[in-house]
Parts: sequence; C-alpha cells; structure tokens
Amino acid sequence: MKWRVAVDRAVAPLGLTHAQYAVMASLYGMSRSGLRPSQRRLADHTGLEALYVSKLARALEAGGLVARTRDPDDPRAMQLSLTEQGHDVTRRAITVVQGLLDQLLAPLGGQDSPRARQFTSDLAALLDAPLDPPTENDEEQP
Repeated sequence: MKWRVAVDRAVAPLGLTHAQYAVMASLYGMSRSGLRPSQRRLADHTGLEALYVSKLARALEAGGLVARTRDPDDPRAMQLSLTEQGHDVTRRAITVVQGLLDQLLAPLGGQDSPRARQFTSDLAALLDAPLDPPTENDEEQP
C-alpha cells in the first residue's frame, strides 16, 4: 500500500493514478516489443481485472493518452496503443517511478545490487505462490 500511495503521489502531477500508470507503463513496454495488445491481454499482463482495464482505457482515451481500436481479427476485442501524448507522459512517469524505486532499494544497495536482485527474485516467488484459501470441504490436515 505504501508503494501504491507513493506512486499515486508521484504521478499525480502528470494527471495519472497508480492504476493508470500500471496500464500505460505496461502498454509502453508491450508496444516496444511490437505488440498492440487487446484490453484482455493487457489485463492479464498487469494482473488487473479486465473490466477495470476497460474502464481505465476509456478514461485514458478521453484524456488523449490511449487509442482504442477494434481488433481486425476479433471485432469483439479492443486493441490499445499509446498516442504521441501518451508516449510522452508515460516516459516522464517511468522516470519518476524509477526515481522512487531507486529510493526504495537504496537500503539494499540500489536497483542493480546483488541484495536487490535477490529481494526481487524472492518477491516474485512470493507473488507467484498460489493463495487458494481453504474451503469448508477441505479435509483438515493433522
């Protein structure tokens, strides 16, 4: 939560929220790889709900930062791309967020330190761990 709040504050002067930043930065990275993702694919990539990504994309489109177009291979799907203004805002936001990341990881020796790399690896493992809550039908383990 502390990270989300810090990112919210840092990107607010650019007219973004943390969630909008997550969508735009992911879209920026995917587009640099030659991808023009659908809203669904971007939702899968960001870990956000598809309906939420759709809402964010519409708001970003209204702000002139994202273009939404029908996918020629699937007329039900919308493809997303950053506008020129969206590219500019995203590059600036990434710089700001990278500065926050530098501050966060300074106690571990900075972003490129062995401790920070190990921390990142451990955190990724924890985030990938399944968190299926037990149900009433589960047998109790002794």
